[in-house]
Amino acid sequence: WLNSLPRQFYNGVSMTDDCFDCLLPYVSELARKEREDYIVFTKVLQSIQFLDSATLLDKELIKWAYNVALTRSTLVGTRELRIAPMADYCNHGAENEAEIKYDQDGNCLVTATRDIQAGSPVRISLGEPKDPSPLFAKYGFLDETSPATYCKLLHLKKEMEGLRYEFKDLLFSTGGDISPAVYDVMLYSVLGKNDPNLQQQFYQAVISGNEEAKNSFHQQYFSYTLDGLKQHVDTTLRSLDELSRKAQSLDARTHPRAPIILKHNEFVYNTFLRVQSNLNNMG
Repeated sequence: WLNSLPRQFYNGVSMTDDCFDCLLPYVSELARKEREDYIVFTKVLQSIQFLDSATLLDKELIKWAYNVALTRSTLVGTRELRIAPMADYCNHGAENEAEIKYDQDGNCLVTATRDIQAGSPVRISLGEPKDPSPLFAKYGFLDETSPATYCKLLHLKKEMEGLRYEFKDLLFSTGGDISPAVYDVMLYSVLGKNDPNLQQQFYQAVISGNEEAKNSFHQQYFSYTLDGLKQHVDTTLRSLDELSRKAQSLDARTHPRAPIILKHNEFVYNTFLRVQSNLNNMG
């Protein structure tokens, strides 16, 4: 089982500074967080007495072991991670066919939740199924079946949190649709720059769930929201062009993660193109 495990990983832990420079800020932040966690892990290892000095000095071995623990384990309860050989071969799927549980004796049980045809993958959920970026940063693969991606309004993170939204709420679908929360955050930002009193009124409508009042704001100020979203999408597409050119300039022999970074950028780019088309049709 150990010999069958991958020797090369493509996630944030294994990325270089050149890799980070080829990603949009949101994805780069996710990937950097994974590497920061790994650095903390390596420092903690220094205090573990049963590890010999040769192991502690073998950086590639430590990184491999960390990646195995990170990417092959499943969460048990709220804090414990466990690895069960064979069960760790399950793939990820937005629509999964199995779930992993442990009984009272610690035995790992993989149970099908629906009929699985012979020759088909056994898929479990490794995380948020709607946006491929967190999975890309943690596991190093791109789930091209994901139905959406975060809208990349990272510069409006404060506004997002103010309206009690999370990244998973602010989505652009691969078909070009925009989640209602995106409109809310953009309008909240626009109002804040022009009339804090109106912004507060809109905030109360969103937080209280007053859809009638909220929709009234959106109808009255839609042209401003639309302009803000158009500008954001246009800017992001230009950034993706530049970032992908950087990734293409990397030698895949020394930067083996460049191809998957390009695939991720392409997924986001194509999604934003469809969103751009829909926004242009709105006026």
